[in-house]
Amino acid sequence: MDGRKSSTPIHKVAILWRGDAQARRDATPQNNRFFRVFEELEAAGIHAEPAVYAEEFEHEVREQLLAADGVLVWVDPIHQGRTRVALDALLRDVAAHGPWVSTHPDVTMKMGVKEVLHRTKHLGWGTDTHLYRNAAEFNSVFPARLQSSGPRVLKQNRGNGGQGVWKVELMSDKAQADSMVRVLHAPRGSIPQDLELSQFMACCCALFRVRWTDCRSTVSTAAARGHDPLLHGRR
Repeated sequence: MDGRKSSTPIHKVAILWRGDAQARRDATPQNNRFFRVFEELEAAGIHAEPAVYAEEFEHEVREQLLAADGVLVWVDPIHQGRTRVALDALLRDVAAHGPWVSTHPDVTMKMGVKEVLHRTKHLGWGTDTHLYRNAAEFNSVFPARLQSSGPRVLKQNRGNGGQGVWKVELMSDKAQADSMVRVLHAPRGSIPQDLELSQFMACCCALFRVRWTDCRSTVSTAAARGHDPLLHGRR
């Protein structure tokens, strides 16, 4: 070796996660939960840099991502009430300009959503699962299904940490608008709530109206399983 540096270009990858403006200013490869990812990329000869994202400084993040060879995305579908609507549009735009994006939002919409449970219900892990593509379909079908098959688990198409997942149990023999249901949201620490079926369904239908505009308004149901810890009130 003659001591000269290699002429092989160093690839640059941006590692993207959510944070505020201060987190973006202060971010280094060492002061976040992805520091091992940074270390492994550097060991492989890939320069990695933090790319903290929020909608308020989206343009700044876009310029950073366009200057990278690739983007590794670590952002939940729901975070403190925010969804990935704007971020997914940004990532599609960046990918269209050349950088490799993982995972591309279009791939996530095929493989990383609850609709997969419906598409694959005929396989070994499948169960009694149904798909509601719009509020009208949900309103017309869900009450009868709740009455005929017992407790159901409703799952919003995109969510994480139990957000957008509910166990719904009818508290009478008939599923009418004023019938009472017991609803348990899945996040740890949630407690059951008793309310009228019409009230609960109105809340669900609001999801169809304000759902992410880049995907179908989809909710699936699966039969409640007694052994599933999701279905027990966790304190």
